[in-house]
Amino acid sequence: MIGRRTIAVATAGLGVTQIVGYGTLYYSFSILAPGMSADFHLSQEWLFAALSAALFAGSLLAPLAGRWADRHGAGRVMTYGSVAAAAALALCALAPERVSFGFALLAMELASCFVLYSAAFVAIVQLGGQNPQRSIVHLTLIAGFASTLFWPITSTLYGSLGWREVYLVFAALNLLLCLPVHAWLWHLARDRSPTSVAAGAPPSPMETGLALATPARKAAFLLMLAGFALEGFVLSAVLIHMVPLTAALGLGTAGLAVATLFGPAQVASRLVNMLFGGRLPQTHLAVIAAGFLTLGLAVLLATTPWVPGGMMFVVLFGLGSGLTSIVSGTLPLELFGREGYGARLGWVSAARQFTSAFAPFALAFMMARLPVADALWVAAAIAGSGVLAFAAIAAISHRSMGGSTI
Repeated sequence: MIGRRTIAVATAGLGVTQIVGYGTLYYSFSILAPGMSADFHLSQEWLFAALSAALFAGSLLAPLAGRWADRHGAGRVMTYGSVAAAAALALCALAPERVSFGFALLAMELASCFVLYSAAFVAIVQLGGQNPQRSIVHLTLIAGFASTLFWPITSTLYGSLGWREVYLVFAALNLLLCLPVHAWLWHLARDRSPTSVAAGAPPSPMETGLALATPARKAAFLLMLAGFALEGFVLSAVLIHMVPLTAALGLGTAGLAVATLFGPAQVASRLVNMLFGGRLPQTHLAVIAAGFLTLGLAVLLATTPWVPGGMMFVVLFGLGSGLTSIVSGTLPLELFGREGYGARLGWVSAARQFTSAFAPFALAFMMARLPVADALWVAAAIAGSGVLAFAAIAAISHRSMGGSTI
């Protein structure tokens, strides 16, 4: 069995690779988009449409990436993924015209399926520690600083380099920082001694998940996908439009200042969960996460254009987002155990990414045809549906443990 110190080092290493991965493959795009637009003589709307299409394609690949992580080991998949991510970034930087750039952008989002959260969560679980859920919380806490670090890093580099040179620097970061960590994890997993289950000991609940009957198991899985798809839609739609929609609701220039509270609130939720949430069932945490998103939108709609109400909205939304990142990795583990964890996590990622890909367009479409408040009430209703989906899973879980009341 791998020791605690090694697992802690592996978690910290994965935290670094997640910061680099999300920073280079995702957060940098919006800052570099003006340069891309000028180079290819395209509107930024076209560029973000191309990014949405690439994200959609990535959602289709995510279940396969999860199965490969189960079959071949997440460390091995992430090692090859680091090379693919670096190559895709280099292809974007070297693309001579818009068509080749579009294919390179597609390759970049496909490569992300093999190096970001879903693969990293599987890598932690496959190390075989006694408390992988806690390690996942630690990982999300570290990775939560990706935007905080890479927005200014990208802006600083872009101040002295062109967007192509910045992407070449980011390709090098994936090779020099991420590749060695992922290769070490591949080596570590291969050398891991057999678990207690393989040695003949009774399997623990962490190995098998909850003792759900087959119909209940299928229902819980489908409800889980629905819940994460609904949350993914709301998070993607609102975050992309947060500053303009708060301005449209009457917050004016204060909307930008209010929006800056999102990142700290997201990290704070993970820190609080790490310190106090260890004994809380992940089914309950999923309900709380979805509830924060719903409550945040309701507070915004009830208090606008009151600036303190806008601040409360952003804090609640950040708390919900931070907890969602955690439960997307821990809930499948609690419900279904380690066996097939990668494949299930791949489907979770696919569900979230599928709705996230077209959510910004859908909200923009609604805001163009409805009052902004009405469009946000629709988003709040969708978030509330996510609460119901996770509450239904909690009820199924409660019955499986012999409870008679909800």
